[in-house]
Amino acid sequence: MPSNDEKVEGANTGVYMNLRILIVDDSQTTRRVLSALVNSRWTVCGVAENGKSALKKFRELKPDLVLLDLGLPDIDGLEVGRQIHAIDPNIPLILFTMSDPWSLEGAARSAGISRVISKSEGWKLMDCIEQIVSESAVSALPAKAPAQARSKSRSAGH
Repeated sequence: MPSNDEKVEGANTGVYMNLRILIVDDSQTTRRVLSALVNSRWTVCGVAENGKSALKKFRELKPDLVLLDLGLPDIDGLEVGRQIHAIDPNIPLILFTMSDPWSLEGAARSAGISRVISKSEGWKLMDCIEQIVSESAVSALPAKAPAQARSKSRSAGH
């Protein structure tokens, strides 16, 4: 019988593999590059070229994570993030921008955005997504722990 550690590891792997990501960027080239990068580990469930489309697709597709550009043509990424966060505050949002991430950190946090990554440091993006997923998986574990404990105590009694 697998140990609890193996069950947890399997659960985390499932979260990693089934992660559905919505990509929001006004640049078609950036959307294509990000889609290819993200699809190497997870699933891009949709793309949007502006804020209005992002909000519509968020409601329709119910992604697990949203990757947002700041400079969208209609509604800026901070406001899109604020509106998505109001719809579902449990969905991690990453602001991926050409602007200085340090100067945006406070406003991004106020809008419900989890992380701000500079497009000039794009290599940090995949690690950031993995970190968010790991944190989400770990925070979900206590809710599962009582069921695992019950299951373990039942099997010990038989």
